[in-house]
Amino acid sequence: MAHPTTTFRFLAEPTDVNFGGNVHGGIVMKWIDQAAYACAAQWSKCYCVTVSANGIRFIKPIKVGQLVEITASLVHTGASSMHIYVVVKSGDTTADTMSVANRCFITFMAVDCEGNPVNVPAYVPEDERHMQLELVAMHAKDFAKQLDSDFTENIGFH
Repeated sequence: MAHPTTTFRFLAEPTDVNFGGNVHGGIVMKWIDQAAYACAAQWSKCYCVTVSANGIRFIKPIKVGQLVEITASLVHTGASSMHIYVVVKSGDTTADTMSVANRCFITFMAVDCEGNPVNVPAYVPEDERHMQLELVAMHAKDFAKQLDSDFTENIGFH
């Protein structure tokens, strides 16, 4: 299968702004979730649910009127899980380049109509860059499992 990537492009709107005059972080996270969902659903051909978001990093503010580009790429699969690397870029609509505003990993699970996990096709990296992204996604997955363990065993949160 070809490398699954989904790209959204749109303008940041006045309704997306927080009190500081930048696009609200929650709005950016919504965009990330939507682009990653589209990528996961295209790969699995199933309804998918968000499992986790790892390493969400707000690098640069996004201003109203800027062009926003969100690229979501599948970089690792488990039995029913899909790990999506998302990069958010923004810039002036008349500029030739955009800069990274945010990046993260989002994990989705494919489910059937009753919410049970569904197996997904295995992803095989196609080049060195994608192999490195898969390794980082696997590291993020291990970190998330350790964090869950720390919450339940060390802190007592269930």
